[in-house]
Amino acid sequence: MKVEGIAAIVTGGASGLGLATAQALAGAGAKVALVDLNEQGAKAAAEPLGGIGIGCDVSDAASAEAAVARAAEAHGPARILINCAGVATPGRIVGKNGPLDLSVYSRVIAINLIGTFNMMRLVAAAAQSLDPLDGGERGVIVSTASVAAYEGQVGQAAYASSKAGIVGLTLPAAREFAPVGIRVCAIAPGIFETPMLLGLPQDVQDSLGRSVPFPSRLGKPEEYADLVMSIIRNPMLNGETIRLDGAIRMQPR
Repeated sequence: MKVEGIAAIVTGGASGLGLATAQALAGAGAKVALVDLNEQGAKAAAEPLGGIGIGCDVSDAASAEAAVARAAEAHGPARILINCAGVATPGRIVGKNGPLDLSVYSRVIAINLIGTFNMMRLVAAAAQSLDPLDGGERGVIVSTASVAAYEGQVGQAAYASSKAGIVGLTLPAAREFAPVGIRVCAIAPGIFETPMLLGLPQDVQDSLGRSVPFPSRLGKPEEYADLVMSIIRNPMLNGETIRLDGAIRMQPR
C-alpha cells in the first residue's frame, strides 16, 4: 500500500514505538491520528506531524469508538491501524504475599490484548466498505506482540500471555479479512528503547543491550517503525508475526 494521503491511526502514539511509527507515517505523507491514554502527550506529539492527538482508553468500547470516529471526522476512515498501546506490569502468579491480585492480570490483558482487538474490530469495520486500492487492498493492521509471547520470563505471566494472545489473533484475523483486502500482521520486538526501559539505570540498560547477540544493544523505536513501513508497503506480508529482536532468546529470569 502506498502511504501518501492515507488516513492512519497509531495507538500508544504519544511515546516510544508508537511515536516513532507515527513520525514515519507522517514523513511518508500519511494523515496520522495519535491515540493515547495521555491525551495531552498525544496532542503535543501530533502537532509537529500535522496530525491530531486523541485521548482514548483502548480497552473501553465507548472510548475507542469515540476515538475512531474523531479520527475519521478529521482524516476520513483509516486504512492503516498500528496497535502500540500496552503495559508491562510485572508480578509472579504466586508471590511472597500470596497469589497475584486478579485485577493486575485483568488490566494487562484488557489493555494489551482486548485493546488490540477493540481497535482492530472498529477500524476493520469501517475499512472494509472503502473503495479498494491498487491490488484490491483496503487496509493494513499491524499489532505489537513481544518476544515474551514465546519466552516469557518469571514475573511476566500477565504480559507474556497478553502478547501470546496477539500472536494467536493475527492469523485468524488475516484469514477473516482476506476477502475484503485487509492485511493483518504483528511485530514481536525484543528489548527496545521504550520510556520504561530508558527509565532504568544506565548500567542496567547496558547489561540488557549486551544480552542481544547482534547488534548488542537495545533496539531503537525507529527500527520498529521501519518494519511497520515495510509491512504496509509489501502486499505479500500477511498473517505473520515477525520477530524484531537481534536474535535474542529470553532466559527464564
